[in-house]
Amino acid sequence: MDRMLYVAMSGARETTLAQATNANNLANANTDGFQKDLDQFRSMPVFGNGFPTRVYALSERPQTSFARGGFNHTGRDLDIAVAGDGWIAVQAADGNEAYTRRGDLAVDADGLLKTANGLPVIGNDGPIALPEYEKIQIGADGTVSVRPLGGAPNEVVVIDRIKLVSPDHTALEKGLDGLMRQKNGEPAEADAFQRIEVGTLERSNVNGVESMVNLIELARRFEMQVKMMQTAEKTDEAALSVMKS
Repeated sequence: MDRMLYVAMSGARETTLAQATNANNLANANTDGFQKDLDQFRSMPVFGNGFPTRVYALSERPQTSFARGGFNHTGRDLDIAVAGDGWIAVQAADGNEAYTRRGDLAVDADGLLKTANGLPVIGNDGPIALPEYEKIQIGADGTVSVRPLGGAPNEVVVIDRIKLVSPDHTALEKGLDGLMRQKNGEPAEADAFQRIEVGTLERSNVNGVESMVNLIELARRFEMQVKMMQTAEKTDEAALSVMKS
């Protein structure tokens, strides 16, 4: 009965991991620019001395979904969405460059242009810092311009250009902080052909209904695996009873 118990036990453990992935997707269904995580199950033989006579279930996250979310037009000057397959370069918490599709930007008290979750947006020479201004404007190519404080109505000063990149999807991986990075650890090259839409935000690519259905399916799968473990225990007890009699 150990084979039956082991398969059911490992399956239940991996189902809980899949539930965590699905729950995280569902929790970010309304997070702008969020890219959902995918998972899959497969059987893995247990190798050791002798032949691999045992298998266990394995849940893994093979990739992130790069499907695009819908666009939400806000009309706000600091809301941007990447029109193509590119990414906005930001400075992650560890100080290194990372990439996101989240474009709800803001300017903090120090004049740094940041995403709504506090990550500095990277330009040609590092994080973009703005002087005091009366009006800010972001161009379709990512150019950030301002009308200086006290400047003439037609006075425009170009400050920097948001770094937009478009590395191949196979070269990217998603970190625990939800940001994308190149697998080789190197910063991606800026792509001058990428364009953004101003006054627009890209929504999460998570389908809430699909995630709820997955949540129910995974819960039922876990219940089935627990019942299999209980059945294995009862069968083992019955076999032991027969051996004693």
